[in-house]
Amino acid sequence: MEDFLSVAQVADMLSVSKQTVRGWDKQGKLNAERHPINNYRVYRKENIEKISLIPRQFIREDEFQHLTPKRAPKCIELFAGAGGLALGFEKAGISSILLNEIDKHACNTLRDNRKEWNVIEGDVAKIDFREYYNKVDIVSGGFPCQSFSYAGKKRGLDDTRGTLFYQFARCIKETNPKIAVGENVRGLLNHDDGKTLSLMKKILDDLGYRVIEPKVLKAIHYRVPQKRERLFIIAVRKDLDLNFEFPKPFDTLYSIKDTLKAGKLFDTDVPDSPGQKYPKRKAEILRMVPQGGYWRDLPEKVQKEYMLKSYYLGGGKTGMARRMAWDEPSLTLTCAPAQKQTERCHPEETRPFKVREYARIQTFPDDWQFSGGVSQQYKQIGNAVPVNLGYYMGQALIRALAY
Repeated sequence: MEDFLSVAQVADMLSVSKQTVRGWDKQGKLNAERHPINNYRVYRKENIEKISLIPRQFIREDEFQHLTPKRAPKCIELFAGAGGLALGFEKAGISSILLNEIDKHACNTLRDNRKEWNVIEGDVAKIDFREYYNKVDIVSGGFPCQSFSYAGKKRGLDDTRGTLFYQFARCIKETNPKIAVGENVRGLLNHDDGKTLSLMKKILDDLGYRVIEPKVLKAIHYRVPQKRERLFIIAVRKDLDLNFEFPKPFDTLYSIKDTLKAGKLFDTDVPDSPGQKYPKRKAEILRMVPQGGYWRDLPEKVQKEYMLKSYYLGGGKTGMARRMAWDEPSLTLTCAPAQKQTERCHPEETRPFKVREYARIQTFPDDWQFSGGVSQQYKQIGNAVPVNLGYYMGQALIRALAY
């Protein structure tokens, strides 16, 4: 289907929902046709690339120019995980002077791959950052979104005590960086009807930072073959005249084939590695699912066997018994590759993605080794910020700092 695009691919390319694409089709703005082989509803690639619906904010990859800083900005990163964001920042030209992470396997991953990095393992609440006051340019962190208490009257920093955002804000207060970067799941936008994010923005404002309107970045538009979304919160110190702009998205999308085979993203085919396997009956069932298909492509009797009570509930449940397709990006990776609700089966072989395949979908280089057992490696990779997304965010930060 290389000359054709599915509804999902068109939605990704235009950064809209599949429902919007179908609506445009009914209005005559798009002209769908049936694929000559499988009869799926598809769109010709050359037609989509020409239409005026493509948002103007997209740019071609050849329009992007790497900016090499005259002096590498210094960064402290909290909740560093396996280093996806830090590695992306490094590629961009940012120097990590301290990385904190509580997971021992992730810390070993950071140390094994970058022996020069200052990795502090343990509870962030026990770290005193005051020695770095006015010595860092950036504080970053993917703090977990925990429940917030609104019992306090001031609704300031103290109201978040006990949460990991509090530690992120405390680090900012103790170091006074030029820019702070918080990243989180898209769900933070609506957490507690938006009150959580509003409180975070107020606290950063109280600390002396101008908060850029938070934005969800879709990784597929930043050379990442995966439909992953991350919310970024950028805060710039008010006494500085810095103009931050989010990285512009590219109009080119990459597929699983581009990732696991030698080509545009990697010079070689993905190396072999360990990986989980399916139980016998699950493997038998998933063999019946075609590329790009899911549980509804199974015979009805097998659907009921596999789905159990979920068969009778509403919703598409499109992640169940899901087999990926070579010519599409991967769905968002999870911490375990064979969870029933979020299946990520290999396009051809009936198995979950292996560790190195998982890593490539997150755009980690093949020489980046992960510590711990196979389950721990999957967890680290699934939790990471895609390296390429980190790179383009890092370049945006360098442009803002004018280094």
